[in-house]
Amino acid sequence: QVQENIERFFTRFVEEGKATVRLREPAVDVCLSKANASNLKNFLSAVRLAHQGTDIGALPLSALVPAKTSEVEKPKTKMIITSRRDYPLTKNFPYSLEHLQASYCKLARIDMRVLCLKKLRKLDLSHNHIKQLPATIGDLICLQELDLHDNHLESFSGALCNSTLQKSLQFLDLSQNKIKALPIQFCQLRELVNLKLDDNELIRLPFKIGQLDHLRFLSAARNKLPFLPSDFRKLCLENLDLFGNPFEQPNPLVPNIQLKIPLTLLECTARATINYRIPYGCHLLPSHLCEDLEVAKTCQCSRACLSSFIQITVTMNLHHVAHTVVLVDNMGGTEAPIICYFCSLDCYSQFLDRYLQSN
Repeated sequence: QVQENIERFFTRFVEEGKATVRLREPAVDVCLSKANASNLKNFLSAVRLAHQGTDIGALPLSALVPAKTSEVEKPKTKMIITSRRDYPLTKNFPYSLEHLQASYCKLARIDMRVLCLKKLRKLDLSHNHIKQLPATIGDLICLQELDLHDNHLESFSGALCNSTLQKSLQFLDLSQNKIKALPIQFCQLRELVNLKLDDNELIRLPFKIGQLDHLRFLSAARNKLPFLPSDFRKLCLENLDLFGNPFEQPNPLVPNIQLKIPLTLLECTARATINYRIPYGCHLLPSHLCEDLEVAKTCQCSRACLSSFIQITVTMNLHHVAHTVVLVDNMGGTEAPIICYFCSLDCYSQFLDRYLQSN
């Protein structure tokens, strides 16, 4: 609908083949570019007359000629920038982009214009100086691959883990940063297939890492891991690389006893809630209690324990969780220490009996 529906014409650059027609309903701008200047002037003249109510037969319109395939510009879906000099400072990114790489650009933060690219599936910001990730990355609802290796990151926020990335993100590269730990919420990214954490300062892996049931490729080489979380046993990987971590020598005979006898009322109710699968949530319990329940430990007998437990480390052959294992050290080892929890002295005693008999 054109008649009485034109708000304004912008024709300052009409000689360059550019113009904009602002409509009233819907309230949008129709941007024209790369047009023949003469044809564009005729078109704008016709639109003005149509806006004024001129009969369609009197409009100065030329016969339509089908455009050649070579003259039609396809939407740009991929852009690769590999130097600061080529980075667009005044020009916007095409909204049709699905793959954007901006490496070696000395970026100190993520460009907010990038966060408007709603069709983006792959974002590569490697080899920059980025220190912090905005939570609005989670607004990229189609994002499947995020490459941030070789930056200055010190953390990965829980807000990102609770965003729409939960449903889309499959590849995440955080290698060569300064991350010491990942948040509890990290394991909400359950669509992850490939996770790279090499060359950071990690002192632990996510507590509930076993929830990443789509994960097939995991590398966390050259970090500061002393042991693996108990939930690590639940993984089913194709390739695992934990080379160069200072793993501690496990000693099941020297337990870390945090057991409180008798159990507190809080511990008893928490165990019962989990063991009997009683529904809970922030609408029923204080949020800090819900958070405690989310990180409850699991005993070898499959029952839960919260803050009252016995902890030891035992040796696990990594081939139990991965088809291909990169050697843990230069001695050819494929074993690493993993945490075990026991909810009572009885459970620990039964384990100890089995351990001593097998050795």
